Amino acid sequence: MTDTWAIRWDLLARYRLIEIIALWEGRLTTNHLCDTFGMGRQQASKDINTYLKDIGPGNLVLDRSIKGYVPTPTFSPQVTKGVADEYLQLMARNNDLSLRFENLPLNVANTEVLSLPIRNVEPRVIRTLVRAAREQKRVEVDYVSVHNPNREGRIIAPHTLVFTGIRWHVRAWCEKNQGFRDFVLSRFRGEPELLDMSPKQADDDTAWNTQVPIEITPDTRLTPDKQAVVAADYGMEDNRHRFTVRGPLVHYALKLLQIDYKTMEPTPEAQQIVLANREALKPWLFD
Repeated sequence: MTDTWAIRWDLLARYRLIEIIALWEGRLTTNHLCDTFGMGRQQASKDINTYLKDIGPGNLVLDRSIKGYVPTPTFSPQVTKGVADEYLQLMARNNDLSLRFENLPLNVANTEVLSLPIRNVEPRVIRTLVRAAREQKRVEVDYVSVHNPNREGRIIAPHTLVFTGIRWHVRAWCEKNQGFRDFVLSRFRGEPELLDMSPKQADDDTAWNTQVPIEITPDTRLTPDKQAVVAADYGMEDNRHRFTVRGPLVHYALKLLQIDYKTMEPTPEAQQIVLANREALKPWLFD
């Protein structure tokens, strides 16, 4: 990746999109640029050709059979880092590239962004899972876990990539368990094999389609003035804040809020917020 950014900002955004889509989806078309930046097809073609000539010579090749550009075996990122987080965050931000430029050395004063280790995810895994989700197909994969570190073959039908604020996983129907499960992206091994159409789709995932309300309130052990501070932090009204998440994401939401639903911090200053509807959330919590 280049060390300096001697490229006009709007062009840089387009070149970054070219690299991210090509690397992680395995197919780039002018529509990607047209739809994202609201430009015409002629300008999009010009940007791709300029990228190939000046930025990443030899990175892409036109595949007429699929009417798009595909990455070559020697693809080398020039304006991105080539990590899965760039693609996944792009998807999470609904293609709003402007929110993904924290990786650029802009030297903004008085600002610090905490960068945590990125879990390793291979492009070939993302490409296949994304295609399977979009085409509603089954995928044969090898998967490992902490409980079972040995490769285990499974057939899944993915429907959604999910960012929990901590890690990325894919929500998919698992034929082995006969149910919808979460599969951590960094735990796939080898290259997934795309299969035929799946009878199980996102609409069949009842838990995923269930919106669960979460209610938080200041820890009642705090004094009223301290509770007021906490309430203001979370924009509470009458010391309550209510929001909804999909059923399978309840557990992750509580982790982000640093709420341990099993035990309570010994001091209210450490706890600060508690669940007001803990009993209602029990069916959605992990053991």
